[in-house]
Amino acid sequence: MTARAKKPAKTVTREDILLAALKHAPFDGFTAMVLERAGKEAGASKADLARLFPEGPLDLVEAFSDYADDQMDAALAKKKLTAMKIRDRIKTAVWARIDALRPHKEAARRAGAFLTLPPHAATGAKLLYRSVDRMWRAVGDTSTDFNFYTKRAILAGVYSSTLMRWFTDQSDDEAETKAFLDARIENVMQFEKFKAQVKERTKDWPSLSDILGRFGSRP
Repeated sequence: MTARAKKPAKTVTREDILLAALKHAPFDGFTAMVLERAGKEAGASKADLARLFPEGPLDLVEAFSDYADDQMDAALAKKKLTAMKIRDRIKTAVWARIDALRPHKEAARRAGAFLTLPPHAATGAKLLYRSVDRMWRAVGDTSTDFNFYTKRAILAGVYSSTLMRWFTDQSDDEAETKAFLDARIENVMQFEKFKAQVKERTKDWPSLSDILGRFGSRP
């Protein structure tokens, strides 16, 4: 009788451990203890944890953000975004990101608090930029000039403030967050109209380099 071949061990992924951690994060936050417990539940060894989460809980929060971004992208891919006005595309993108967090709202709140701590602020900014960049790309943004950065900076403000409002929203059907988001997007659209008006009014004005050149050419 030949020995039965052993099945290869399952490769544990960051997502496996993250999903296990999300069961505990609402109560205990994102801590080394939660990461270790999640690793055991997912079947990960200490070596697996060290390899997948070298920065410990900070990497766990980053994995959560990446997971939500992936869920958002998948949802937006099913939407007919090209048929929408730009303000509706942005609103849809913001809500798709919130929809991804909704099953884990308390964990998301804990993650947000974690990222506000001074040692984690740089990572928080990086993750916020990554999320809004994926939003813009998902809705069809193709800008490569200075607008590339201004769009992401503006959306970062809209999304982060809306997320904070959502964390405390207890209204029916999240009506207060929806109204808040509508108001923030309206502010952005008014600002864009103002920029367009200024650009139109000043299109024939000499540039700063022209003015400096004139001064430099004086005898």
